[in-house]
Amino acid sequence: MDYLSNSGALALAAGIACGVFLGWNMRGRYGCSRTIKTIVANEAGSETSIMGESGEFKMIIVVRNDLKMGKGKVAAQCSHAAVSAYKQLLKRNPEMLKQWEYCGQPKVVVRAPDEDSLVELLRHAKELGLTISLIQDAGRTQIAPGSRTVLGVGPGPADLIDKVTGHLKLY
Repeated sequence: MDYLSNSGALALAAGIACGVFLGWNMRGRYGCSRTIKTIVANEAGSETSIMGESGEFKMIIVVRNDLKMGKGKVAAQCSHAAVSAYKQLLKRNPEMLKQWEYCGQPKVVVRAPDEDSLVELLRHAKELGLTISLIQDAGRTQIAPGSRTVLGVGPGPADLIDKVTGHLKLY
């Protein structure tokens, strides 16, 4: 019996050691602490170089505060924005998507006071060449059809996204 318990403890220790080693190795290889240069296609079809100075990546989801959506509605709208942004980046820039994934896929939900603010954020994010996802509600439950509810910005370099959304408060 002692042999089996020692063997199990040894296997557990070996598994933990392998996990730590692989984690450190992957972080060193794909970590979030190095400068990353990314190429993004803008609306005109030309390519723009974006330098993530901090090496960190994130996605920001901006919720309109004036619509007074319920918690479940906000969660659904944020999910739509995240999935849409992911699918866009998967097609346009899979390398940036990988970097965001290796950084732990950070997502932050913030609030905008009204639709005009949301549209201004969208315009600024477009100018910087960031991935954007504007969600309009179908109007089946709480919100009028076509209402702009949520804006996803990123995934992208955190320092660049902060230029667009850094002043907003958490939701």
